[in-house]
Amino acid sequence: MASFQPFNFETQIPQELLISQIMQIHATISKLESLRPSKQVNTLLTHLVKLCTLPSSIDIEALPQEVKKMRESLIPICGKAEGLLELEFSSFISLTPNPMKNLTLFPYYGNYVKLANYEYKILKENGVANAKKVAFVGSGPMPLSSIILATHHMESTQFDNFDIDEKANEVASKIVDSDKALEKRMKFVTQDVMEVKERLGHYDCIFLAALVGISRCEKVKILGHIRKYMKEGGVLLVRSAKGSRAFLYPIVEEDDMVNFEVLTIFHPTDDVINSVVLLRKPNA
Repeated sequence: MASFQPFNFETQIPQELLISQIMQIHATISKLESLRPSKQVNTLLTHLVKLCTLPSSIDIEALPQEVKKMRESLIPICGKAEGLLELEFSSFISLTPNPMKNLTLFPYYGNYVKLANYEYKILKENGVANAKKVAFVGSGPMPLSSIILATHHMESTQFDNFDIDEKANEVASKIVDSDKALEKRMKFVTQDVMEVKERLGHYDCIFLAALVGISRCEKVKILGHIRKYMKEGGVLLVRSAKGSRAFLYPIVEEDDMVNFEVLTIFHPTDDVINSVVLLRKPNA
């Protein structure tokens, strides 16, 4: 397996070094037979995440074509590996005596707590802290964002989690069903968001997970669809990425947010990966 250099978080990593390390990881990981959690997959992904959160001034748009192509291939690989990691932990945690107490076993739990803190702060600053109904699109097998927001921040809000994958919703709902109070406020819906129409108008706030719509074209279609059916004055919180973090997740550009009012764009500088974009559908 490829060997990697340790880096210092304080200084900026040179762009050439960052790209060569990421390309090395991509070359190794794309040859693997399976992306299921294993020592090799976990080591590669952990190193990739560390690399992508180092201070860097990289501009994705200015990269050579071959690096852009590699990035387009890397994002779905990371997404698949992330989904398999979540599924494995969620399935295991759902079988423990108190699943809600064991969520901290998930390796990136602390990261989700920080992201939820940022997102709630942004919602609060924009007057959406007391949303009655929230939709989370792309909640996955381990719906930590919804759970943390519902139990630590939005304690009387109704949450509907949408995911296209029935198995993901099945294991996720097992965890939530173990907490009777939360179960009353949280539902799971197996549906492609592009098929959800009038129902989108019921929510004060909609969250769009980073990996819903991996290509720019898909993302723009999804944003347009949600905008069409969401309520006037309602907000849409979109997860994006900036700089080297964009090797892990798609970027949502300002040009993609047509006919929305942009309320906030927040780019983290700690180990949180996702940027947060808060949009409002203007009143007609």
